[in-house]
Amino acid sequence: MPSASPSRPDLPALGQRLRIATYNVEWFSNLFGRHDALLEDDEWSSRYKVKRQDQLRAIAKVLRVMDADAIMVIEAPDTGGDRNSVRALQNFAERFGLRQSRALSGFESHTRQEISLLYDPEVVEVRHRPEGLKADGKGVVHAPRFDSKFRIGHEVFSFSKPPLEVSLTHKPSGKALRLIGVHAKSKAVHGEKDEALALKIAISNRKKQMAQCRWIRQRVEDHLARGEALIVLGDFNDGPAHESHGLGEEDCFKTSGFEVVLGDISTPETYLKDPNARLWLDPMQGWALSSARFYHSKLKWYVNTLLDYVMLSPDLAEAAKWRIFHPFDDPQCFQNPALQAALLTASDHFPVCVDLQL
Repeated sequence: MPSASPSRPDLPALGQRLRIATYNVEWFSNLFGRHDALLEDDEWSSRYKVKRQDQLRAIAKVLRVMDADAIMVIEAPDTGGDRNSVRALQNFAERFGLRQSRALSGFESHTRQEISLLYDPEVVEVRHRPEGLKADGKGVVHAPRFDSKFRIGHEVFSFSKPPLEVSLTHKPSGKALRLIGVHAKSKAVHGEKDEALALKIAISNRKKQMAQCRWIRQRVEDHLARGEALIVLGDFNDGPAHESHGLGEEDCFKTSGFEVVLGDISTPETYLKDPNARLWLDPMQGWALSSARFYHSKLKWYVNTLLDYVMLSPDLAEAAKWRIFHPFDDPQCFQNPALQAALLTASDHFPVCVDLQL
């Protein structure tokens, strides 16, 4: 590991500021081999026409410029067999001399994509701190532990990627926070020619995502009831309810998953704040911020959408500043060709960060 953290001349009031970010790194796991050795070579990565060494270097550049004290990494390297997400991220940080030299994971994912926290141990102290009772889904349990089962009526749901619950302390100020890292997923239906069956699968997937968001919201309400400072962040794969979810006339979901997690705006004391989300929710605005850019094969066009959020409890939001490191829409990124190229090479998502004044 580097002997000392890089200096941060842009932050004269370091002791009073905490920068938290979320970053979905597309197929980060495929950049590591056995025992989490970096595959820094000239072979193709899982990103279209991107070499593994180029993606690794691009990710490191983005993280270095973003300069967050803690990053919730979505699609982090996997854990299982001879693979370990924490070890992989720490190997990556050591190779590129990042001050975010330590990592934390929670419950293991059932996929090859983990949710892990990469952080600077000189600035924050963290630990995995899951909440709730272990539930088997046979009865209705309020906000059970995220690695168990959640019952709504006659249906039982679970997470393929259990949210990462973190207890974080900002060392300079002593401020304690709770973080919940999220990767909610409403899978699109691909290759199914039977339209009725495809619709049935789509509704089932959407129902699962909505149940997961209700589950997270119950946990949010518990934290807020205890007066805890809270951040919910990650990739919700979701837009506002006034958008089509591809379910046509059968789209009976009157709200979106991330709106469920935000809460009821009429009760501001329990409503999470994210100005990017608020803008996205205004159908009359005519434009919206975006945190992801995908190639649409049918349109033969790149499309932009907001999928990644950093939601704050009201006590944290008052003096907070949000930023999306978008290669075209953020002026500083657009005016920095090297950073712009790195953002486009590293992932199909862009980091979203928030600066907290503590």
